Parts: sequence; structure tokens; C-alpha cells
Amino acid sequence: MADVDVMRTQTVEVKKTRKVKKTTTKRRESSDQTGEVMITEMEQTDYTTQNQNAIEDKGGEYTKAMSKDWHSGHFCCWQCDESLTGQRYVLRDEHPYCIKCYENVFANVCEECNKTIGIDSKDLSYKDKHWHEACFLCNKCRISLVDKQFGSKADKIYCGNCYDAQFASRCDGCGEIFRAGTKKMEYKTRQWHEKCFCCCVCKTAIGTKSFIPREQEIYCAGCYEEKYATRCIKCKKIITSGGVTYKNEPWHRECFTCTHCQVSLAGQRFTSRDEKPYCAECFGELFAKRCTACVKPITGIGGTRFISFEDRHWHNDCFICAICKTSLVGRGFITDEQDVICPECAKQKLM
Repeated sequence: MADVDVMRTQTVEVKKTRKVKKTTTKRRESSDQTGEVMITEMEQTDYTTQNQNAIEDKGGEYTKAMSKDWHSGHFCCWQCDESLTGQRYVLRDEHPYCIKCYENVFANVCEECNKTIGIDSKDLSYKDKHWHEACFLCNKCRISLVDKQFGSKADKIYCGNCYDAQFASRCDGCGEIFRAGTKKMEYKTRQWHEKCFCCCVCKTAIGTKSFIPREQEIYCAGCYEEKYATRCIKCKKIITSGGVTYKNEPWHRECFTCTHCQVSLAGQRFTSRDEKPYCAECFGELFAKRCTACVKPITGIGGTRFISFEDRHWHNDCFICAICKTSLVGRGFITDEQDVICPECAKQKLM
């Protein structure tokens, strides 16, 4: 309820006396605001002010209220027009109201008992709802909530213990509730006490440091790398960036080298033998067949084609007639000891 001034008027006869204001103060409290209720009464004493003649001219009885003089029949409730002379009244927006009208029009209704909260009662309010002091109770255990912490849920109020037991969120680490003032760490739909938000391996508190979630667990960067990071098949160290995959196995780029000469194979042509990688040169030198004509290795790398006959082999470009040098690829040929010759040259040689 808003702060109000409650006054009392008194009707007196005009005599050589003066009216002075005697004021007593009551304290009116609520959970949202406090104010003073001024109850004003009039008392009679010797009159010696400069208005003596003006008041004597009026004659009869009069009322002094709101710093003004009124005929007794004119000082009335703004709502019901009943005389306020000799009665307590409430001043609101510079208009006087009798106590009954003021409470009917302006007083709040208690959420608990549904009765009006009169001007002589404490009005405790929370989120536009109001209670008598005696009605401000926990919805579950009925303990008084005056001057105590409380929580609200579905338009009902609860003491701290009842609210926590029924509605408080719980830590995904320890399962305990979050007490008022407790720091909460949140990630997506999960939440932890600060001490519970720690690496599942080393138990070090994460705090504001970086972390990596995996399934339902939280890992610090070091423990995650140690347990799950990709490691080079050759040196067994963690591959932090880049890397090469060969036969579904990870390598550092600098570790993926020719088995024979150790030159890097990253971005280069290579082949393998017995599951080991070799550069083209080393593979040809170590394992490739050699051309009967030029004696160089026939590697087959890059789509190179070759001709085989009995236990001899030629590059396509080297498979030519030993006499006329024409290509014998796709043609008939005749062997002449270590040479191959075309049929025409063979006829000439026999003639």
C-alpha cells in the first residue's frame, strides 16, 4: 500500500482561542517500501494569531484540516461524502477519504486470506502480490517468511529449504543442489559447482581454462590429447596439425619418408613394397625390372607401359627393331640372339 497521511479532525466553537497541530507518528512497513502514517489531532489553546477577526466573523462551529478552515458540514470524504469532522481520515492525491472508503478503494487484498490489508496492518508485497504480515508463510511448511530468504514458483512462495528441496537445480557432478550465492559453471544443458567442473582424468578444476567434452565426460586439453589425440605411426607423437594418412594410418609430414633414402614423400610420387613406402627412384633401383635395351628400371609409376617376352622386358619406347629402329609395339617380331627385329629386316638379313 502506498504511503498515506492519516489525520483526525476536531470541530470547535469560535472563541478567542487558536488551534495548533499536535502530531504523532506511526511507522508503516511493507516488504517493498516503508512510510510514515501521520495521525493528526487538534487541541485547543489561547488564540492570538492575526486571523482572529476573520474567524470570529464566521460564527458557529468550524473544522481546521489540510491547513485550511472548513464549515463542519463541508469537510467530507471524497468518495462517500460522509462528514470527516472529528474522524480520522486519509489524504491521497490531496483528497481526503474516510478510513472505510480508503481501504475499499485503495487497500490491497491478502493473497493468503483474501481479506483487505487495512491501514493499521503491515502490507508485505512481492511481485505485485500482497500479504498480511501473519499470512506471509511458506506454502509447504507454513513457517513465517518475514525477514527470511524465500523463493517463488508457480505463483507460490516457499522458504529457502522447501524451495531448494523441490525446485533447485542440481550439479551434474555431485548431484547436490545449488545453494543461493553458489557459483555455477554451465555448458550447453549441463551445470556444475565450480569445484565439480574438473577433468575426469586428472581431477584438476577447469575454471576458465579450455576443455574438451567427449560423450558425458569433460577433459582438460592435456588429458584429452594424451588419451584421444591422433599420434604419428612412426614417431608415436601427437599430430597437432596437418599430417598425412597412408593405408589408414596417420603420419607427420616430416615422418612420411622413403624407407630407403629418407626423402620426404609428402606431395611426391611414391610406391610401396611389403607395406613400406619408397620414392620412385629407390623403388626402381631396388625392386623394378630393368629394360633389356636401356638397362634402366621399369617402374610402372605414372602409367608407364612396358613389354615382356620370356624373361626379358622393355620400355614401350625401347621396344624397337635393332636394325631399322621402328617400333615393334603391337607388331610381330623375330628374336636374333639378344636383339629383336621386325619381319622385313629379318627377310633382308636372310637373303
